[in-house]
Amino acid sequence: MDKSFELGSNTAKNGFKNEKDVIDKFNNWKKDEDATKWLFLMGYDLTEIEKVEAFILSGYKTDVQVQVNIKLKKIIDVQNLQVKLVSNLKGFNQIDKRWIDKYNEMWDIPKDVIVLLKLYSGEISPKVQNPKDRRRTFANEFSDLEKSKLLNWLDKNKTLIISDIIKGRGQLAAEWMLVIQKVNANSRWILKPINYCLNFFGNGEIEITKRGNIKIGRVTLQRKGGDRGRKTAQMLQFKINPAELFNIKDV
Repeated sequence: MDKSFELGSNTAKNGFKNEKDVIDKFNNWKKDEDATKWLFLMGYDLTEIEKVEAFILSGYKTDVQVQVNIKLKKIIDVQNLQVKLVSNLKGFNQIDKRWIDKYNEMWDIPKDVIVLLKLYSGEISPKVQNPKDRRRTFANEFSDLEKSKLLNWLDKNKTLIISDIIKGRGQLAAEWMLVIQKVNANSRWILKPINYCLNFFGNGEIEITKRGNIKIGRVTLQRKGGDRGRKTAQMLQFKINPAELFNIKDV
């Protein structure tokens, strides 16, 4: 078996348009080379599989649920996949977006940190003199004490935050991340356990960038923006570059 297969990565012979292509591959797994490799990487002995059914889910961190019937054991094994489709080399992808009050319900954020996050997103208008943007406050415009409060809270709660925004909670939490990248006429994919992805994207320094945004390891936390000036531009969003997984060198 070639090295790229062992890494959980391979070049796809056929292109991918959306999650439905992933569904079709799993449902046609006996004839589909990519699907047989995905099942193998998930730990299945292909000779023991009786049936595979895949479904699209909406509103969860899991995009595709795969149900695998095992011969003789009369059990159905379930695998939850998060599918990331990227069409360029950087491929930044929004992984979570909510109002700050919704994040507070999840994480019980201290009131002073809520205020800082709402200043950052623009829910609260800037208090500093001559702000760089009249709509919001950049993180590098906070005082040293404010920066310390915000970064310390993020550091203390990093594990919970990264897990919630990437993996999710409950029975439909994601267990795998399947990244499919199509650049020009070429496609490639990589499949990794979600816990590996939590470490990969979440590990690293928590810092304020030169542009005034916030980084948590390989995750960017920023004001959503856009939306033609509608209030929803004031939501917070978390972004990653799923294509960075292709740079993995270790098994």
